[in-house]
Parts: sequence; C-alpha cells; structure tokens
Amino acid sequence: MERLRDRMRDDMKLRGFRANTIEAYLRCARRFVEHCGLPPAKMGAAEVRGYLLHLIDEVKSSPATVNVYSAAIQFLYRVTLKRPEVVVDVVRVKTPMRLPRFLSGTEVERLLASITKKKLRAMVMLAYGAGLRVSEIARLEFGDIDAKRMVIHVRDAKRGRERYIMLSAVLLSALRSYWKTARPQGPHMFPGRGPNVPITRSAIHKMIRYAAGKAGFPGRFGPHALRHSFATHLLEAGTDLRTLQVLLGHASLRSTMVYLHITTARVQQLRSPLDNLGTPQGRQYG
Repeated sequence: MERLRDRMRDDMKLRGFRANTIEAYLRCARRFVEHCGLPPAKMGAAEVRGYLLHLIDEVKSSPATVNVYSAAIQFLYRVTLKRPEVVVDVVRVKTPMRLPRFLSGTEVERLLASITKKKLRAMVMLAYGAGLRVSEIARLEFGDIDAKRMVIHVRDAKRGRERYIMLSAVLLSALRSYWKTARPQGPHMFPGRGPNVPITRSAIHKMIRYAAGKAGFPGRFGPHALRHSFATHLLEAGTDLRTLQVLLGHASLRSTMVYLHITTARVQQLRSPLDNLGTPQGRQYG
C-alpha cells in the first residue's frame, strides 16, 4: 500500500496538483481502503459505489465532502491503477447552493474590538481588509507587503495563481504594530513551530473562531466569513464583478456571482412594480 501511495503522490505531482490537494486525496484514498479492508487492485465498481453510499447514508457527509472522496478515488483508478472502467459510472453529487455567511460592518467592528492580541488582530484584518484565504494568510511573507505601492502580492495562491490586493492604510498600521511587538524571525509573517515554517491553517481557524466566540457570534464561525464580508461590502459599494473576481482570485466569474445574491443594500434600493401601479411608471408596463 505504501508503494501505491507513493505512486499516487508522484502522479499528482506530475500533474501539478497543489500540496493541500495531494494530501487530501491521499487521505481519502487511505480511508476508502481501510473501510473496505481490501487492496485497491482487488476492488471494483461495487466497492466504490458502496463506499460513497456509506459516506452519504451513514457518515452523513456533505455533498462537497463526498465529491472530494469521489475525485480522489477516481484519480486512484483512472490514473494510478490504470483501471478507468471501475469509476466510469461515478458522478458528482449535486451540491445545493448555500449563501455565504457574512458580517455587517458593525459586526466586524465588534469582532475587532474584542481582540486584544496584535497577531490575531492582524490576521482578522487580512481576511476582511484584503479578502485573503486562510492558506494565503498562513503563507504570507514580509516581502509580499509593498508599502510604497500600497498593495499585497498574493503568491502561490489557489491553483498557482498570483494577484495583487489593495493594502489598506489601517491594515498596514496593524501589521507594523504586530511586527514591532512580535519581531518574528524568518520570512513568514506568521511563523509556526520554526522561523522558516508558516503557521498552519488549522491554527488560524482556531484562533479566529475563539475570537468570534468571545465577540458573541454563535455557530461555527470561520475566517472565510470575513472573506465573504470583504466581497459583499465591496460589491455593495459599487465594485464591478470582474474587478471583484480578480481581487478574490476566482478562476471563474460564476464563483464571484454568488455574492449578487446577498448584496441586500442594492435590493433595498429597488422599487417593486406593485408600488408603481396606478402611477405613470406603472402604465409603461405594456
């Protein structure tokens, strides 16, 4: 199994898969094999189908999670084992559209007001003030902050894309304040267990969720809600979708368009045609 795992890892590396994706696929493939109790070479379509149904019916995994397992198992059989017939009937589970959770401006202020640690405050400001993903915050280096041009260089982002984000003067001040206090060694803005090792994504999640709990936000509040707030507030302020797509680093405009569903400020400004009945405007309806 170890040899097969190494071969699958190499196959993904040769295709340019991201490190996070490689580890996720290997983890999913290992759990699939452990559940079935047989070597992958001795399993077929029945075992794959049974395992995916197990995730849906018994584990109650979300459609997105099932689709990750499905993609990992498909890669294992299509590419590494060269047995595409095993997964020819595997399809993606339909994922229901859920509106992203976001905070109002007042709620963001409340969250920031509850944070006393400069490191955590800087992270929250990066998520809301620059719309960075958790992985992008973790990998951020001091050299990525361009105070002269007031931009942040986001390198090695999702799917290997790079982009520039505007650097808020308030954010720059918070980053400088954090640096003066922490004086982190090495290139990373937020080092982990060593000066040359960045902080983990899970550590950032835990820190921000803890701060959200102190601020009184119920439920599973995550740092991605701050990125959603960044996008929603920019759109409500008049930023066009194409610009927002570039700022967020979305590969497709379809990913950005979800924020059209939650920009309540624009909806509130619209007038229902019912209100125009009996008026000159209403008589223009044909």
